[in-house]
Amino acid sequence: MAGRATHSRRAVNALRALTEADPALAALALWGQHRDADTLDAPAETEGTTIRYGPAFATLLLHEQVGLAGHHVLHVALQHSARMADMALRLGEGFQSDLWQIACDAIVNEAILAAGHALPRPVITLPSLLGGPRQGADSPGAALADWDCERLYHRLAQSPEGAAHARRHARDQAHRHDLQPEGGKKGATHREKDGSDRGSNGGSDSTGQDRGAWRAHLARALAVGRAAGFGLGVLGGTLADLPQPRTPWEIVLRRLIARATLPRPQPSAFRPARAWLAQGARALQAGRPLPPWQPRQRHDSRQPRLVVALDCSGSIPPDMLRLLMAEVTGIARRSLGSVHLLVFDEAVRIDQPLDPLNWPATLRTLDLPQGGGTDFAPVLTRAAALDPSALVVLSDMDGPFGTARPRFPVIWATPQATAATPPFGQVLSLAH
Repeated sequence: MAGRATHSRRAVNALRALTEADPALAALALWGQHRDADTLDAPAETEGTTIRYGPAFATLLLHEQVGLAGHHVLHVALQHSARMADMALRLGEGFQSDLWQIACDAIVNEAILAAGHALPRPVITLPSLLGGPRQGADSPGAALADWDCERLYHRLAQSPEGAAHARRHARDQAHRHDLQPEGGKKGATHREKDGSDRGSNGGSDSTGQDRGAWRAHLARALAVGRAAGFGLGVLGGTLADLPQPRTPWEIVLRRLIARATLPRPQPSAFRPARAWLAQGARALQAGRPLPPWQPRQRHDSRQPRLVVALDCSGSIPPDMLRLLMAEVTGIARRSLGSVHLLVFDEAVRIDQPLDPLNWPATLRTLDLPQGGGTDFAPVLTRAAALDPSALVVLSDMDGPFGTARPRFPVIWATPQATAATPPFGQVLSLAH
């Protein structure tokens, strides 16, 4: 029988030193599991709430061990492993796990360095990854207020050039993957120091961990750090990557489109309602006046039609476009509806229906115009002529909206976290 997993011996000195060096990280470390793994190539890795320390960890200087342990404690606290698994599930085959690793490590490294700790060099930081200068001493961790791991991942993945630059920079910094999706990597088995085996699903003791509980852990730990006046606690208010309870935009989009495509009965002026016929018959028998007229409700037999308008003047990440089109066409198939694509900038450039079964091939072969401004009036006019059940506009929202309010629901999907407020419709951010 496999032995019971024991606390890491390699990390004992680093975790003890962390209690004096950073109260916030030390408090967060109490909520994770620390294990030794003799077969681990990297100095340490994180999966779920478990941190594993390899033989290379013991060769580091103590101050580097403290920084690296804090690095992985922050991975756990920010739930990067669980969020990695969620993102892989959302993007499917389009998910680029190495870019996720780079994005998470850049944010965590920036936080650890800004909190005053050391890390084994070389190291990826946010400014170096994004190509900007290192922030000054008067604004420690300024970049941390602008980026969370989802937004940074999309920024890196939105173009082949950006992804290639990130991978090249990571290679120059000798970056090693140290994050596993919650649930374990397929086909891998680590042998713990006590001799127990960890299968592909046994790496995290907290699979399905309540994320609300982790938000509470973070709030308490950061409060302790702020009271101490040093370490991670002084950065807590600027961390954009603190996990927030959010409903994925795909679910919101499904609800909006489903509501727009629900059949709405219309009154038929020439056919009475069955209830009116019954009431009228009783009134005639009793010699009373007929009740007020009640028309019969007729169901709209028209096929639902969804119109997707793509702003080709904006910078739309390919994975966002793929996800959006997958959601729209999936809803169209379930509702037995049709999808029509409009590509526009200052005018409508491409106007064609989409086959719900072959839309990926159609999108790959589209010759999208480049440059130009944005004007929503022409595409709204064309969409109105198609008499849609709903219009989904994928745009950066930088252009005149016009004055006419459409008679159909309009959903503005934007890759930005914040965007201009249109005079009509509902704005849906795809930033997370």
